[in-house]
Amino acid sequence: QVQLVESGGGLVQAGGSLRLSCAASTRTFGSYTMGWFRQAPGKEREFVSTINWNGERTAYADSVKGRFTISRDNAKNTVYLQMDSLNIEDTAVYYCAAAWSTVVRRSPDQYSSWGQGTQVTVSS
Repeated sequence: QVQLVESGGGLVQAGGSLRLSCAASTRTFGSYTMGWFRQAPGKEREFVSTINWNGERTAYADSVKGRFTISRDNAKNTVYLQMDSLNIEDTAVYYCAAAWSTVVRRSPDQYSSWGQGTQVTVSS
């Protein structure tokens, strides 16, 4: 199990930007595929983005493609989610997750470790 701690959430106006960070407590961070998921009130948890172990492969949900950018710094054991052009539909709790894998993963069932989540609220 990997301990994951998200930060960077908050309240932002529509059209604005936020950068989420997720710090992992493991000596083998480079062996994990990392993912971001989100859950809005009354909805199921949904895939947002994923990045493979060395950052060369990424994937995005269609709803965020072109607006969000995932990246990682293995030297800092941290994965990031840069969110631009935010809209009200992006309001949710955002979760960071880790999967022992070398390829990108879209399903939450493929992730074994989860953070506690950080709230992102976009206002009109």
